[in-house]
Amino acid sequence: MNTEISIIGIIVKNIENVDELNKILSEYGKKYIIGRMGIPHIKKKINIITIVMDAPHNIIDELKNIISNLDGINII
Repeated sequence: MNTEISIIGIIVKNIENVDELNKILSEYGKKYIIGRMGIPHIKKKINIITIVMDAPHNIIDELKNIISNLDGINII
């Protein structure tokens, strides 16, 4: 299985879906996420999350698509 290192940036504007986001990241984290960092931006009232993955390209795209479908959460 060929894997690649990828960095995904996530902007959380709506905390209503944070529990669902954390559930998704926990599922992928068991096998593919090698690092995660969260930074609150208090002035802008957003949270910034960085995910580092070592996974096949299709798994990376799959995770990005799932996260992109959550309301108030954007992939950058």
